[in-house]
Amino acid sequence: MKTWTPFKSVLVFFIVLGVAACEDCVEPTRTFIIRKGHHFSSTRVSESLQSNVLEFDAMFDSTAIYDLGDDALQSNKNKLLGFSDCNSLHHENSARFAWQWFNNRLEIYAYTYVNGTRQESFVGVVKIGQFNRYFLSVQKDYYQFQLNNGDPVNMPRGNVCEQGIYYKLWPYFGGSIPAPHDIHIVAKGI
Repeated sequence: MKTWTPFKSVLVFFIVLGVAACEDCVEPTRTFIIRKGHHFSSTRVSESLQSNVLEFDAMFDSTAIYDLGDDALQSNKNKLLGFSDCNSLHHENSARFAWQWFNNRLEIYAYTYVNGTRQESFVGVVKIGQFNRYFLSVQKDYYQFQLNNGDPVNMPRGNVCEQGIYYKLWPYFGGSIPAPHDIHIVAKGI
């Protein structure tokens, strides 16, 4: 009859620990689809953000390339991911990444509403078909946006509140023009 030794107990402990640690390595993935003629993505669920940081990876495929036939419309910002701020609606106080296909490249922007006023600032350019890292944090009087390991872009924050309810904001096409065709965005870690 075989006996259970302390060595076997330690070995089993480390095997279980290793398997449990690997489970944490799997990031949830969501595919967002904005259907032709629509603004909102197909994955629309209400979720609150339990942190002052939103960090995720996202990839656009070739469906992010579009031509609206007018530079003024082409320069409208489409929304990626972000959150509302300070217990207010997102058109009052919010921060999110935005994107546009402009000048034959996929441009990423910091996009905020501060006390009802929209602000935007260029963050960088990403390639089609590649995952990129997006980092957005709430500071006392500003939002910090960072794409991959690039320089952070700070945007003013509105009504500073000690503690607020943040609800996540999902992909959205446009301003006024809906998606000209189906658009797919894959995000991990959200």
